[in-house]
Amino acid sequence: MKLWLTSVFLMLCFTGFAQSTVSGIVFDKNSNARIARVSVTNLTSGKSVYNTFKGEFEIQAKPGDRLAFVQTEHFGDTITVNNYESMAVYLKPVAIQLMEVTVKGKNTTPEKQLEKTKQEYSKIYGSTANADLLSLGSGGVGLSIDALYNAFSKSGRNAEKLRGIIDAEYKQKVIDYRFNKAFVQGITHLEEPKLTDFMQKYRPGYYLVTTAGDYEFISYIRTNLKRYLRRPRSYEVAPLPEIKLDVN
Repeated sequence: MKLWLTSVFLMLCFTGFAQSTVSGIVFDKNSNARIARVSVTNLTSGKSVYNTFKGEFEIQAKPGDRLAFVQTEHFGDTITVNNYESMAVYLKPVAIQLMEVTVKGKNTTPEKQLEKTKQEYSKIYGSTANADLLSLGSGGVGLSIDALYNAFSKSGRNAEKLRGIIDAEYKQKVIDYRFNKAFVQGITHLEEPKLTDFMQKYRPGYYLVTTAGDYEFISYIRTNLKRYLRRPRSYEVAPLPEIKLDVN
């Protein structure tokens, strides 16, 4: 009899514990995709957990408790638990990073602009663009006539310089395409003229822009924003000295 009562007591305790747990999934409000790295905090009890890579979470809570959802790439939200049913939580992203954009006119992608430039300057991107001194042909390894032409002819050297200028301009356009005002303002919430001032002082390099993921790139901007707000006069160019000319 005692064993039976003990079993019933344990079952009731287990049932009560199971009912005190709330689970759910966190989604991106715009794309409906599951998002991870979300901190879920029960503001009533103080308990906190992180959801899984599949966006799923499970936390001890009961009806009436308030759950706070926080993630660096999304605006936070607070939801009151109504029952023990699974929850679907939608967080709004702080900024929209477009994976691919098709735009007509001047705002086309840097890659398309570079391709158009190569077509316009087809002569410097033809056979004379070969920079290797050694060439491999049917007769074996030999000297490349095109490379020798580039090295010793004036027009070849000029073509090489022009290619270098075009390549440098292309890299700057790649930076501008990702590090644009709309994107940066959506993260920093800066207004002009501080927005332009911040972007000029903390402009990222080509390597970072082309290798960093969205999370790393947003973290880079936010880290530098803290530095900027702490010392807004940093990296300013000293004013030119005033020179007085004696015209007499």
